[in-house]
Amino acid sequence: MQEAAFVYTTWPSMHQAEAAGRGFVEEKLCACVNILPGMVSVYAWQGSLERAEEAVMILKTRKEKVGALMDAVRAIHPYDVPAIVEVAVAGMDPRYLACVFAETAS
Repeated sequence: MQEAAFVYTTWPSMHQAEAAGRGFVEEKLCACVNILPGMVSVYAWQGSLERAEEAVMILKTRKEKVGALMDAVRAIHPYDVPAIVEVAVAGMDPRYLACVFAETAS
């Protein structure tokens, strides 16, 4: 059974997110990257309350590529501890699922 997954991550800028996302798609680690600029994050980090403007990235891939995709994000991400979260997909239009699988074929 074909299973898809989303990977959620954040980047410090739209430019960095787009450059990284383009590489992930070119490497066929994911079929599509959605980048949402202008997110404000408020978070605790090393005992301090922090605020940052970031870009959200949602990567659409097949379930079996999630580990490799997370490793690729981790390898180039500028943060010491980036947010990299697998999001389970309960359902997807079959035609879109076919596109995800076609574009992530090795």
